[in-house]
Amino acid sequence: MLPHPTRGGGVAVSAGRSPEELLAAATAGDSAAWAELVDRYGARLWHVARAHGLSAQDAADVVQFGWLKLVENLYAIREPAAVGAWLTSTVKHEAMRVRRKRSGEHLHADPPDELLDPTGRTEEDPADAVLGLDEGERLWRAVAQLGEPCRSLLRLLVTDPDAGYRLHAVRLGMPVGSIGPTRRRCLDRLRALIAAEEEPA
Repeated sequence: MLPHPTRGGGVAVSAGRSPEELLAAATAGDSAAWAELVDRYGARLWHVARAHGLSAQDAADVVQFGWLKLVENLYAIREPAAVGAWLTSTVKHEAMRVRRKRSGEHLHADPPDELLDPTGRTEEDPADAVLGLDEGERLWRAVAQLGEPCRSLLRLLVTDPDAGYRLHAVRLGMPVGSIGPTRRRCLDRLRALIAAEEEPA
């Protein structure tokens, strides 16, 4: 299970690691790297979702959606260095979709720029930031619970997205035709784990 990243202690993360290094380390099983990814981008994603006028619950769902899409659309991350921008854009568009659904209005304009600080600096309530971290940590905890070949397949898809299914099949000792269906089943299992954790005790 991944440790929970906290402000006042807890996980000791390595300072100065690049997004590329964090992604590679996290998918290789480095729980501190997962914690640092969530710590680095979680508050920004939460701020973007809330800046679109969403409730706390809707914002939490949107942030979780962003993290899940990172796993589902691994081939879209051509430049790991831009993973923060990719996550921010994904959360922004999902937040707009949810707001349109809630209000029944079609939004033609983005929120004011001052609400979306591109540097990621925020002054949100600390409780909001913690909730945002909780949502990201929930996803990565579910990823850590996946067995094989799911964990290894997702790891390869992130660390070597350009290799293609044929090379992944060789590395995993699987038929090339099974990679796509296995990927879909793994993502279904990931969704089920997250849904089970959200069910009331």
